[in-house]
Amino acid sequence: MVYLERHQRAADISYEQRQIKKAFYRKGENMKNRLTQAVIVASVASALVATPVFAEPTVDDLKKNKAAAESEVGSLQEELTQLVSKISQLESDLIEKGEEITKAEDDLKEAQKQEEEQYEDMKLRIKFMYEEGDTSFVETLVSAKNFSDLVNKAEYVQNVHTYDRQMLTAYVETKQKVADLKDTLEEEMASMENMQQQFESDKDSLDATLESKQAEIANLDGEIQAAVEKAAEERRKEEEARQQQARQQETAQTPSGEAGAGSAGGGVSKPSTSQPSYQGQGDTAVAQAIVSAAYSQLGVPYKWGGTTPGVGLDCSGLVQYAHRVAGISIPRNSEAQYAAGKKVSNPQPGDIAWKPGHVGVYIGNGKMIEAQQTGTNIMVSNVRAVGYARYW
Repeated sequence: MVYLERHQRAADISYEQRQIKKAFYRKGENMKNRLTQAVIVASVASALVATPVFAEPTVDDLKKNKAAAESEVGSLQEELTQLVSKISQLESDLIEKGEEITKAEDDLKEAQKQEEEQYEDMKLRIKFMYEEGDTSFVETLVSAKNFSDLVNKAEYVQNVHTYDRQMLTAYVETKQKVADLKDTLEEEMASMENMQQQFESDKDSLDATLESKQAEIANLDGEIQAAVEKAAEERRKEEEARQQQARQQETAQTPSGEAGAGSAGGGVSKPSTSQPSYQGQGDTAVAQAIVSAAYSQLGVPYKWGGTTPGVGLDCSGLVQYAHRVAGISIPRNSEAQYAAGKKVSNPQPGDIAWKPGHVGVYIGNGKMIEAQQTGTNIMVSNVRAVGYARYW
């Protein structure tokens, strides 16, 4: 009998110990789940704030590079146009210079001809005087009728000699001037031809540079298109990862007896026909995750009916997304979001700021983040609310 009593007491003690262990285990598991959730939420929020969407180089960088290349192409084209104009003008100058050289050659030939003729005439007169000796000169003087006639004939003979010398000297000087002019024109012609060659070389270089820049622009167009497509793909993958994370967090938070209560098909959790009621525990880490998620969408365009983060959201879509990142499933439209939450009179960051037809995420100090209306982006603004609801 004593043995049975001792055995029963031992069994009771063992049962109590097992119950205590189970309680500690459940408490430990709950704390573990809460800690895991907080770490996950903090990691997601940090990634949303700190991680850039685009890889280097960004689309904006590529567009700036393209604009710079296009500006350089414009300058090159302007420079090429000016150079072509110079080449055209130089070709006209070369033609004109060639005509001047041709005329100088003709003038030189004429001067040489006149020099030779004058020289021949002078030689004939010298030869005649030599062959006749001084007789012809004496006869010319003797044949004078009077003294005046004598003086005139003496002056005539002297003038003939002087004329021959002057004309010969003039023809020689003219010939030299024409020859000098011809040399000068030919030097100018050679210089202009060298200039033409340099211009043509510069033109070839500009053509090559321009072609290279145009190829660079075409390549940048391809890089921009590829970057845009890559950014879109990264946004898609990021959204899929967020949705998957939200599903995992929701599953971790859902008690085992309610595991099948979510939406079918494995997509983003959708509000059921019966709206969820407030299930929060006052966890400020979750509230901070809601605020961080809302901050991550600043600058995203308002889109009526929009539910895609980073692309377009309406007011209730923003609020639903921010809660989903924090692992909380709430209704889709603004009225249901307010109705299903816990009403609070002293709002804290992470609460929903509501007025009829509109909601935003309260962030403290009388401010909220909201998707206001078409034509605006998600922004921080002063609170315009008549009520507040809480899910965290």
